[in-house]
Amino acid sequence: MRRLRRIALVLSLPLGLGLAGCGLTRPPASVQAPFPAQWHAPLPHGGSLAALAEWWRQLDDPLLVELIAAAETASPTLASAAARVAEARSTRVQAGAALLPSLDGTASASRGVSGSSFGSGGSSSGSSSASTAPVTTLQAGLQSKWEIDLFGRLRADRDAAQQKLDSATAKWHDARVAVAAETANAYFAERACQQQLNVSESDAKSRGETARLTDLSARAGFTAPADAALARASASDASGRLTQQRALCAVQRKALVALSGLDEPTLAQKLAASPTQRSLPVVGAIASVPAQALSQRPDVYAAELGVAAASAEVGSAEAERYPKLTLSGSIGRMQIRTSGFRESLDTWTVGPLSLTVPLLDGGARAANSEAAKARYTEAVSLYRASVRQAVREVEEALVNLDATTARSTDADSAVKNYQASFDATQARYSSGLASLFELEDSRRTLFAAQTARVSLQRESTEAWVSLYRSMGGGWSRPAEASSSMTTTPAAKVATSP
Repeated sequence: MRRLRRIALVLSLPLGLGLAGCGLTRPPASVQAPFPAQWHAPLPHGGSLAALAEWWRQLDDPLLVELIAAAETASPTLASAAARVAEARSTRVQAGAALLPSLDGTASASRGVSGSSFGSGGSSSGSSSASTAPVTTLQAGLQSKWEIDLFGRLRADRDAAQQKLDSATAKWHDARVAVAAETANAYFAERACQQQLNVSESDAKSRGETARLTDLSARAGFTAPADAALARASASDASGRLTQQRALCAVQRKALVALSGLDEPTLAQKLAASPTQRSLPVVGAIASVPAQALSQRPDVYAAELGVAAASAEVGSAEAERYPKLTLSGSIGRMQIRTSGFRESLDTWTVGPLSLTVPLLDGGARAANSEAAKARYTEAVSLYRASVRQAVREVEEALVNLDATTARSTDADSAVKNYQASFDATQARYSSGLASLFELEDSRRTLFAAQTARVSLQRESTEAWVSLYRSMGGGWSRPAEASSSMTTTPAAKVATSP
């Protein structure tokens, strides 16, 4: 086989030199993207750099880590992404194999009869005789074929397959980050729902007790019937909100069950054994240069690889319009056996060396090239759009995070002071110095403040998860890509396809 390859190279060298002037170029594999010079939203904690990769473990919440792992195992999205990686890997192997000579082995055996007949003179009726002998034929050999990649079509196919494999791998990481973020959001929503349920239960219990005492006072003639009716209405209103909140929490738990794949009794047991509220960790893994920060997003990296793959496909489609050179060869042995006679023959051939030149195809190859260029234009547009979307998502997460952090102190202060006001009003009401209307108004204000604080805590966790998601979830691009990324945003060649 090595000998065949050398012969092919020698035979194809003159033709290759003659066609060298027709070498094909691809459109730029990397293009300029709209990276802003700096963030326009405040960075958390002064932009200190901490690791996002272990963000979930920094929460000191083993249940959340367990749920994310379970969701990754049960996620059909992640399974589909893994299947696409396997498919892309197989395509890459096939594209690489096309650059090498193929070798097939053949073997055959046959047995038959060959005969001859002759006539001799004699009587008027004549006579004839025939002689026959069985013949056994055995053959074995190797056949090889090699397409010499004159214009880089096969290399372009290999490059495109490699870029698609890397892109599929990056998309698998992006799917992991998305599953983790979705699970975390569902988990935090479950916790917030339970906190709101506690607030509603406390409010319903307080209103129910007020209604009971007011009703007793009204029966004794110390409280007007209107006040008793108001207290009962307030208690009924709180009971209705409590029922509604329980239903919301039940629905929310169903979503977490579906994501994690755990059965509901097991999940309920795990949730009951874990604290309902944990403080968020101090994480600020945001590089001050957006290009550096967004380089850690697997979806942006996948879109960038999509441009490179489309560029290689343009080169392949262009090369398809030019001649193809193929070389064949074979080595074999044949043995013939008949009536005690045995003869062996060894054969080998190099060639034919065939050149296929496209002449008329109705414009099919040209149309295929134009289609590849259109896909390249689309890939460039999608890459730039993904960068713009990534910038937007990070900016929005930073703004929301800064806003919720600034509001948290005020929310805590409001609940503390409204609680003190309600306690004082309730004491005055018990002493007959405040009316039921004042008490209910104070209770209503306290309930609203408590609900607002729970909602704010939920917004804060959503902002943290959104920040985690928008920054790529701690994923890092391969070393060879990240080393080039430090200079590419400014150095990439702009293209106008």
